[in-house]
Amino acid sequence: MGQDSKFKMVDLSRVKTVSLRKRPSKVSSSALGKVCKTGSAKDFFDSLPPFLKADDFRELIDLIKKARQKGLPFHVMMGAHVIKVGLSPIIIDLIERDIITGLSFNSAGLIHDLELAFAGKTSEDVLAGVHDGSFGMSEETGAMFAGVISEAAEGGIGLGEAAGRYIEMNKARYRKHSLFYAAYKKNIPATVHLAIGTDIVQQLPSFLPGPAAEASYRDFKILSGVLIDADRGGVVTNFGSAVLLPEVFLKALTIARNVKKQMRKINTANFDMIHQYRPTVNVVQRPTHRAGKGFNFVGHHEIMIPLLAWGLKAHIDKIKK
Repeated sequence: MGQDSKFKMVDLSRVKTVSLRKRPSKVSSSALGKVCKTGSAKDFFDSLPPFLKADDFRELIDLIKKARQKGLPFHVMMGAHVIKVGLSPIIIDLIERDIITGLSFNSAGLIHDLELAFAGKTSEDVLAGVHDGSFGMSEETGAMFAGVISEAAEGGIGLGEAAGRYIEMNKARYRKHSLFYAAYKKNIPATVHLAIGTDIVQQLPSFLPGPAAEASYRDFKILSGVLIDADRGGVVTNFGSAVLLPEVFLKALTIARNVKKQMRKINTANFDMIHQYRPTVNVVQRPTHRAGKGFNFVGHHEIMIPLLAWGLKAHIDKIKK
């Protein structure tokens, strides 16, 4: 039996074995996850096994904690989807606790934030609107965005600061849900980085492309200044921007390193629902090469961001002013 094959088989009786007791192992009983027996966030995170993304997650929280205790930035970049899945209150809470020190958005983020602040609702049915030509044609949204642009032009300020000022001046009914208003009240930077042809307000005659671009360019320079401080051991995260903000971030960081010669150290993290090329290379890998550490986390924003916030609040007791 089994002797008719024309191919030679290895004789397994020649295999040399080793003792399991002496063999190096990556997992030991002392490193297993623990059952979380309380409802506290600290106990939950301490119960996680010290492997892979669980270990990365705790390390990121620790890096943010150390940065804030030293007075260094924790700057958050985010796509508009973060607002659309209802996470504004979570971010605002971290701003009010002095954990988040600045925000950066694409212009869709400003659109959804304005709609939420003034109307208490946002995010339309794109499929139906594209079918009948009504997608993005909200008159009030275009007027609000134009008002922010005008405020930025008159004050010589960026779109983000102008948005907070506009929301305050016009006493937006639901302003407590606005990220820009929260940043404005806290006197922290909120920057907006637009691209032409990507946003619904650009479909409307109320849009002012020249002043909008100039205001966004001011925000680009503000972000570059923020990154000078962040490159001393601070943390920058990207929540769900696949292209625009990773590209802006890389250029702004380059400017920061060009104008300020110092020991470079920046820690970054990307949170998204799938692995994306630009966030991986422009946020996680390139900026931290020989200058910090980068993390990549895959998961739905409506779960991952509250989880991060929970961990931060559990581990950061008091921020140095």
